[in-house]
Amino acid sequence: MLDLYDHERRTGIEVGMRREELPGLIRHIDQVGSFSTVTFTDLAEADVERVIDEQLAYFDAIKHDFEWKVFSHDRPAHMVDRLRARGFDIDEPEAIMGLEIASAPRQLFRPVPAVHKLTNPEQAPERVRYEMEHTPDQIAVYVAEDDGRPVSHGWVRFPPHSLFASLWGGSTAPEYRGRGLYSQLVSARVEEARRRGYQYVTVDARHMSRPILERRGFLRLTTATACTHSPPA
Repeated sequence: MLDLYDHERRTGIEVGMRREELPGLIRHIDQVGSFSTVTFTDLAEADVERVIDEQLAYFDAIKHDFEWKVFSHDRPAHMVDRLRARGFDIDEPEAIMGLEIASAPRQLFRPVPAVHKLTNPEQAPERVRYEMEHTPDQIAVYVAEDDGRPVSHGWVRFPPHSLFASLWGGSTAPEYRGRGLYSQLVSARVEEARRRGYQYVTVDARHMSRPILERRGFLRLTTATACTHSPPA
């Protein structure tokens, strides 16, 4: 599954992004806002500092914040340390969790009465709203509400010509945690991925959601660390 996931990283195209492939690097340039991403790194040790210089100069010139997403099996192995030394802000590492839908436990597909699909793009975050308006067949947003107020939400992306659907968001208001809403959001999104014929689902999981996902059949594929840089004011 990890090999297939890496292939997706090398070849995938995100909505609202322009994909650029450079020697040892793939980056996605934001065409909607100003937050771009380096998604794949495979650099020789001798090239690291030069490539970091080039990316800093490029994104500063176009005035984009950018995230260099470093995976634990990327090359070189100490890339996070190199970016930290160059002034990048280093986020908490996330586990990349993967699920083969055909082998998922049956409990994952139970009814999810508290969750429904969002149909009004105006109620979604800006980038998600853009995707709902421009590629509505490639994204689905699910919410749980209390007295008409959204208290938990998450979305699932369905890239065309891909084996993988991906889960994003998964946020629950603190006072509503512990009620199983996150689990229901996972179930609803995985069920739609199954109906659409996807073979795998991935999630970038922090420490709170990882055990919930593991109990539902997800496996850790690798670890990713978001390293972010902002251009000078």
